Amino acid sequence: MKSRIYALFILAALFSSNILLGQSDKQKKLEAQRQQILREMKQFRALLFDKEKEEKSEITLIEDLNYKVNKRKNLIRITNEQANLLTREINANQKEITSLREQLKELKEDYAAMVVKSYKSKSEQSKVMFLLSSSNFKQAYKRLQYIRQYANYQKEQGEAIKAKTQELQELNLQLSKQKKDKQKLIEENRIAKRELEKELKERETLMASIKADMSKFAAQIKKKKQEADRLDREINRLIREAIAASNKKAGKKTSTGKFVLTPESKKLASNFEANKGKLGWPVSRGVIKGKFGKRRSLTDASVTNNYKSIQIATETNAEVKAVFNGEVSEILIVKNGNPAVLIRHGNYLTIYMNLSKVYVKKGDKVSTSQVIGQVFTNKIRGETLLGFRINKNNQVLNPESWLAKH
Repeated sequence: MKSRIYALFILAALFSSNILLGQSDKQKKLEAQRQQILREMKQFRALLFDKEKEEKSEITLIEDLNYKVNKRKNLIRITNEQANLLTREINANQKEITSLREQLKELKEDYAAMVVKSYKSKSEQSKVMFLLSSSNFKQAYKRLQYIRQYANYQKEQGEAIKAKTQELQELNLQLSKQKKDKQKLIEENRIAKRELEKELKERETLMASIKADMSKFAAQIKKKKQEADRLDREINRLIREAIAASNKKAGKKTSTGKFVLTPESKKLASNFEANKGKLGWPVSRGVIKGKFGKRRSLTDASVTNNYKSIQIATETNAEVKAVFNGEVSEILIVKNGNPAVLIRHGNYLTIYMNLSKVYVKKGDKVSTSQVIGQVFTNKIRGETLLGFRINKNNQVLNPESWLAKH
């Protein structure tokens, strides 16, 4: 019976330690996310500081504010998750400590009873007499085994008491640290919430100013959307033409919208694909200000845009770098617009838009991190934005999931 209780005790301890380990892993992931947001916010502030002397348009200001508000909300959300998780861990540890104390009490009582019993058995009958009184050799052997097992069990009980006492001490230390960590997170969240309130008020004031002269801004937004749509159409056309030309050169006629790959280009594509989530950034310093996919207009909620690329805010005169080995497929020159560079990596393409200077030409072989141009700075809007897009054949992909965290 006692051995069964002891076994159950061990299983319960292992189960609870696994739960705490899982929670600790989740806490690490949350902390990594929180640090990532803090780095992005710091970098964004640094980029804004570089441009503080430049006159910014209201649209750019509202976009900057919206970026900060969204990041701040995410920071508060993750910090809340961390604090809540710590609360659960603290409660679990407190329950574990209470349970351990009860189990230790039971183990010590069990151990004390065993010692008393062992002492009495020694006084009543020695181990030798116990063995000699056996009716046959088999019984004597079994009695010897029993004596050894009893001694081992007694030793295990002593070691269990020692181990659980140490575990209890460690849990108490862990609990103390968790309480301090939680208090620190709560204080950081208070500061973040105060900053968020200021940014929301600032955004509200700016939005009121924009709505007061909506006709003026609606024209700006419409023009910007038309330019983006025109650029997307041109890029799509160039990709279709590149696929057709490449397949024709390879002696293949296909209308599937996919590159027919040679062994060399197939290997390049495979290497590119293997680096998903690990590609270097196309600029040394930058944050993703404009996300990929469908997004509502900040100034007109009835307008939804479907973005095929991400917009990376960077510093003035930022150099643009190829994110992977490849070949320059095309240099796109748009009337009244800024150049774009298309680089092919097997059946993948990376597209770098809104450049002021281009240092490569069609057909050039480029290597990872090679500088291919410079980002254009819009003096009217007061921003330096690189458009970055990734395609697999004619399929548009989300570039953010391909870039490494930085």
